[in-house]
Amino acid sequence: MIAYLDLKNYNRRYEPQLSEAMLQTIRSGRYLLGSQVEEFENAFAAFCGASHCIGTANGLDALTLILRAWVELGVMKPGDEVIVPANTFIASILAVSAAGLTPVPVEPDPCTCTITPDGVAAAITDRTRAIMAVHLYGRLCDMEGLGVLAAQNGLKLIEDAAQAHGASVSSGPLSGKRSGSLGDAAGFSFYPGKNLGALGDGGCVTTDDEELATAVRRIANYGSIRKYVNRYKGCNSRLDEIQAAALLVKLPFLESENIRRREIATRYFAGISNPLISLPPSDAGSAHVYHIFAVHTPYRDQLQRFLLDQGIETLIHYPVPPHRQEAYSEWSQLSFPVTEMLHDRELSIPLNPAMTDSQVDQVIAALNSFRL
Repeated sequence: MIAYLDLKNYNRRYEPQLSEAMLQTIRSGRYLLGSQVEEFENAFAAFCGASHCIGTANGLDALTLILRAWVELGVMKPGDEVIVPANTFIASILAVSAAGLTPVPVEPDPCTCTITPDGVAAAITDRTRAIMAVHLYGRLCDMEGLGVLAAQNGLKLIEDAAQAHGASVSSGPLSGKRSGSLGDAAGFSFYPGKNLGALGDGGCVTTDDEELATAVRRIANYGSIRKYVNRYKGCNSRLDEIQAAALLVKLPFLESENIRRREIATRYFAGISNPLISLPPSDAGSAHVYHIFAVHTPYRDQLQRFLLDQGIETLIHYPVPPHRQEAYSEWSQLSFPVTEMLHDRELSIPLNPAMTDSQVDQVIAALNSFRL
């Protein structure tokens, strides 16, 4: 069986450093707000090219805290609108709702699966205050175009970079800049299966905005400006020392692992030739980090069963679009045909740095042998 992602095998590559880091942290007696978190925040901010990094409990909290901080700072008020992709993991949209703001979904480009400046522009109203650009599957949105649009309309630009650790722009005015430094603020997830994954939940906010960074850090720590003195009605959302220690071990490997992901993707592009299966577009203008290699086919369920019979595990990202979820029943009458098509046809095939060339070849052969 080729697992979609075998985390036990995947994390074995970081030994013995990973176990040693865990043991040292346990023995330190400091498990929150300590040196491991501070060191990781500094290192990840530098990696992204951002001035500030604030560790959070998870990626959803990271996005929520950005928006809550802007509400507290008077940049936004309850009910203001944030434009979001209609096709995304629901956490992108939940963050907007959790901050008391109104999510406004827009259709993506059917090829890249990310939002476009033209699509966003059509949804801007006098209540719009921000654009949330979700770098779905590890592909950057058109951040140059979205940045121009945001500036023209006085909007904040947020990156949901949960799937795009290390993705960078390779041409144009933003060339060389990485996710986490392409907007006003970014939210990352360190869920174990991410390109940079912890050993449990974790996340962070990156930004160049010092006032925002300070507010995010305070809201995430019970709203306190110092112990027992609370300026905001805050929450408890902090990256812990154990997770920070694990991330510090893994961060130096992230760039080489992203290169390996691109190597595997290149093999898929060159080898998969089944006309029943559509591949994502090849990269243009940015360094895709292939957190997910998503193929599309109208025969998704048949293909998934076929691959499982061939000993290949796949996943679906995501089977039900947000506007069809009971949580957003107020959207049940909305129609997003592009999003609905993508959610009906998407299938994620295995792609991670622990895969061997032989396993990649097995996946290619199986996909090419699929018939109706």
